[in-house]
Amino acid sequence: MAAVRTFAAVLSVFVVVSVVISTRIHRAQPEPYMDEIFHIPQAQKYCQGKFTEWDPMITTLPGLYLASVGLLKPAVLVAGVEVGVACSTLLLRATNVLFAVGNVYLLWALLRKIHGETKDPLLQCLNAVTLASLPVLYFFSFLYYTDPGSTFFTLFMYLHCCHGNHVLAAMMGCVAVMFRQTNVVWLVFCAGITAVNMVERKHPPKRDPNVLASLYDSVRTVLQYLATVSHFAKVTLAVLPYAAQVAVFAVFVYVNEGIVVGDRTSHEACLNFPQIFYFFAFSFVFSFPHVLSPSQVSQFLKCDKKKAALLLVLLGLSYVLVDRFTYVHPYLLADNRHYTFYVWQRLFQRHTAVKFALLPAYLYFGWSMFHRLGETRSPLWQLVFLVCLLVSTVPQKLLEFRYFIVPYLLYRLHVRVTCYYRLLAELLLYTAINAVTVYLFVARPFLWPDSSELQHFMW
Repeated sequence: MAAVRTFAAVLSVFVVVSVVISTRIHRAQPEPYMDEIFHIPQAQKYCQGKFTEWDPMITTLPGLYLASVGLLKPAVLVAGVEVGVACSTLLLRATNVLFAVGNVYLLWALLRKIHGETKDPLLQCLNAVTLASLPVLYFFSFLYYTDPGSTFFTLFMYLHCCHGNHVLAAMMGCVAVMFRQTNVVWLVFCAGITAVNMVERKHPPKRDPNVLASLYDSVRTVLQYLATVSHFAKVTLAVLPYAAQVAVFAVFVYVNEGIVVGDRTSHEACLNFPQIFYFFAFSFVFSFPHVLSPSQVSQFLKCDKKKAALLLVLLGLSYVLVDRFTYVHPYLLADNRHYTFYVWQRLFQRHTAVKFALLPAYLYFGWSMFHRLGETRSPLWQLVFLVCLLVSTVPQKLLEFRYFIVPYLLYRLHVRVTCYYRLLAELLLYTAINAVTVYLFVARPFLWPDSSELQHFMW
């Protein structure tokens, strides 16, 4: 009960702050902005019962609009509120604030499930609020975008998966796909770790400082386990709900002739391998209080001959991937309303050598991330995560930090936090970035030379 009371108190503060920010942002931009010019009219059509009308510029499935109708339409039916009021821009945006609050609860529940209940419930509550305040995710809780709902149902799926409720997990995964098609990857992730967990409960992985050797032993153990018919049937039965949803999605892709609905001109798939390096950098920046310390740096720099050879091979491979597979989306170069525009312009475009000079840093970022994951997760679990991470990020041509939200949270959830100072440093970092972003959006609008419409800086 003490943990619940503490969580309720912390959540109340989160709600009050979020409502204040939401009101301020809506006052600064009461009309639909950016992608909202497609999402809000489409949701309003659904509110009016026009489910057959569809804007061809929209590229995601209608999960966001159906959820909004489910939340707001009862006000029309029960309270007699006009449809135009119930599904106004303000209230449609407010549905994402509700999702943001739900994300706090799901993150808290996942932390309790993954790490167990702690003697200090405040630490776990602050951890959940910190993760829910991840700047990229938190900012879009105040606009009508798919990210808060997509994250909510993906986390809900993972929570059910962790509790062994695989049918419910697959159902939540289906809803998550309705918000963003690429969430199908996390259905596969849940299936993969379900199988891994079933095997490792019977055959716990050996602790071996040689990760590759440990991984080899784990893969061999899984294959031997699945070679038994009864074991294979048990694992198949557990992952069947996920497999069924993935099969349905495959049929959709076949019929739709692609993963994108609507306008596909700006969403061309490619092998943009540097995306995985951008994700490592993103993860390091937002979790650096937990992954940057003198002991970790010295541990990374300690090299024997095998480790030095492996690092040289990885550097060579990374060089080839960056040199041959770097793609730059036109939006990245043209739209100065986003952080990514300035990251690319002021870092990567300074000199062609910059993208190669960063390779050693990328390797450290990736190592530090999986080093922390290795404290709580097995090498095989990490392999499943890495494969899903590659599939979810590499095909994206556009460098867009919103694509990193779900994999980042799944990584960060498994980092064991025991130190208040590190957690508070992380929370202060998130709060500072959120404050700057909201301030720029609200107080520093600007004009483009060829437009009379005010523009706002945002993620």
